Amino acid sequence: MVDLGPGDALNQVMAARDMSWGQSPGHVRDVHVSEVRWRLPFAVADYVDFYSSLEHATNMGRILRPGREPLPPQWRQLPIGYHGRAGSIVVGGTDVRRPSGQRSGGDFGPSRKLDFELELGFVVGKPSRPGEPVPVDRALAHVFGAVLVNDWSARDIQAFEYVPLGPFLGKSFATSISPWVTTLDELAAVAGPTQDPEPLDYLRGESFAFDLPLEVELDGRTVSRTNARHLYWNVAQQIAHLTSNGSSLRTGDLLATGTISGPGERERGSLIELTRNEGPFLENGDEVVLRGPPLGEVRGRIVA
Repeated sequence: MVDLGPGDALNQVMAARDMSWGQSPGHVRDVHVSEVRWRLPFAVADYVDFYSSLEHATNMGRILRPGREPLPPQWRQLPIGYHGRAGSIVVGGTDVRRPSGQRSGGDFGPSRKLDFELELGFVVGKPSRPGEPVPVDRALAHVFGAVLVNDWSARDIQAFEYVPLGPFLGKSFATSISPWVTTLDELAAVAGPTQDPEPLDYLRGESFAFDLPLEVELDGRTVSRTNARHLYWNVAQQIAHLTSNGSSLRTGDLLATGTISGPGERERGSLIELTRNEGPFLENGDEVVLRGPPLGEVRGRIVA
């Protein structure tokens, strides 16, 4: 078995302003993929998870707040997000242990509503200066590349805890990412969606999205196909908003998009949407595989 994954060595490459690619690493023997045990491709500094899919946010609002306006009033004003735990990020292929927590008042035990979330993650290469906001039109200069992300979610634990401060233990037990970082020049950029109302000046930049087909496989069966081009807020706007208060970027920061869903019934990036919160949710032994060439895949099997 061969361990692959540069770990924090890649962080040094990502942070470099001038990179020389012409040097030969010497002879490397051919290795079959079945012999490979992947490691995290970079040392994760901080982790932020956004809520950038209009379709996902609308679906969740209809499920959790039936009969009310599905979107919070500020959703179209700014990229909503929360800070996650960098220490719980694992490389794809790592088993995911079913988390325990408070499922309701006085009820503690293993989650009965374990879910996947299909996301894209952007990896910061060049850090920003502390205290200085990053302008939206220069934000992409700080992005080294992208990974696939499965933000595993315990929906019952999350539902009991998230008011008033948002996700906590229902999200922090595991987040899986693909075993390599794909640079942005490998992704096809297209025009982004029309944003209404028009964003404030600090979020107003070139409209773009990445045309990246994505799919979710559950126990060998494809359950969802969607595309990253459906995202309402782009990574440049996420960075501009994240740093607008003076918060800085560090090499190895991971900025996830939030669940990516599309307009169709089978374009939803989570089980809670696909089943309208009626289940079934993930059982022990289930294997989830996210795919999005050229980003590779993210596998995870649920264990007790």
